[in-house]
Order: sequence, then C-alpha cells, then structure tokens
Amino acid sequence: MKHNADISIRKILGHEGGYVNHPSDPGGATNLGITIATFRRYIKRDGTIADLKALTIQQAVVVYKAQYWDKVRGDELPSGVDYTVADFAVNSGPHRAAVYLQKALGVTQDGAIGPNTIAAARAADPKKVIRKINADRLAFMKRIRRGELWKTFGRGWQRRVDAVRSTSLALVDKLPPATEIEPQPNVFAAIFAAIAALFGGWK
Repeated sequence: MKHNADISIRKILGHEGGYVNHPSDPGGATNLGITIATFRRYIKRDGTIADLKALTIQQAVVVYKAQYWDKVRGDELPSGVDYTVADFAVNSGPHRAAVYLQKALGVTQDGAIGPNTIAAARAADPKKVIRKINADRLAFMKRIRRGELWKTFGRGWQRRVDAVRSTSLALVDKLPPATEIEPQPNVFAAIFAAIAALFGGWK
C-alpha cells in the first residue's frame, strides 16, 4: 500500500549494513545493500567502488523506491504483503519476488505483477500469503549453491526473514512488530530524513 512505502524502505535499510565485499557473496560489493551495478544504473553511470562506498542514505532511498518498491508495485499490494515482497525483491530480485508472490496466490507465475496478480492479492488472506512467501523464501535460500551459502549466511538470513514475517503480519493488523532489526541511531535519523524528503513528509 502506498502509505507503507516509507516504513518498508526504512526497515529494509535497517537490515542492510554498510560497505561489504564478502568473497562468498554472489552479489559482490554492496553498500546499504546496493550493488555496484545497481548504483551505476540509478546513481552514477561510471561509478567506481569508491563512489559506492560514499553512497548516501538519500541515494539509497531513491534506489530502493525505483528498483524494488515500484517494480513489485508495492503501492498496490495489500498491507504487509507489500513489505514481504519488497524485501524479498531486494535480496533476490523483483522477478523472483513476483514469481513467489504469484505462487502463493495460485496465479500464473510469469514474474510480472499485473492486474490479475494485484486482484488475486487483494482477494487473498494476507497473513496466509505472507507466511507462504516467507517460508518459500527461506527454502529457496537454503538451496542456493546447494546449500553452500546457507552455511555462511544462514543465521543472518533466518533472522531477517523472521523479522520480515513478523513486521509484515503486524502491518496487516497495524500493530507494532514483535521482532525487527533497526539501524544504529545516527543512521536511523538519516533514513527518516531521506525518506521524508522523498515522500514529502510522514503520513
């Protein structure tokens, strides 16, 4: 839902750390969860690793809105489902997130969220959809490279998906989530300011 865009992006950023270039991470170098390829697509065409390291919260918010939230049509998905799908898109791409949403809804799995997918999402029980997507997401993570990456990143991935599921279910009921991961206070304030600027203030 449109009014969930700001809080969803804030929470996604809360899960993402600073600059990381782990040799086992297939995404390569990232900062605030943004790869160099995505940085070049949205921020600076000839951007370098040094530019990526200097990525600002304001730039990151722009990327997350355009590359993930808008691509999975977060404004039109039911509350809670929107955050689950958007966070999945950040980790595994908008196409895969869309396919898993469609699988949970029992509609054609073409990876393109169109009117039929939106209508099915609005007609479905959002809590069942949220639980199904997050369970399938974890199962997918455990299969990556035949489970090799799960050995390295599994504990953190499990915590993230658990928190996303909890927050998403809370958004359905509009209650404070039972578990969540928040960034450090100084980053938290910067995220608030950046998202407020992008969305024209909190609603």
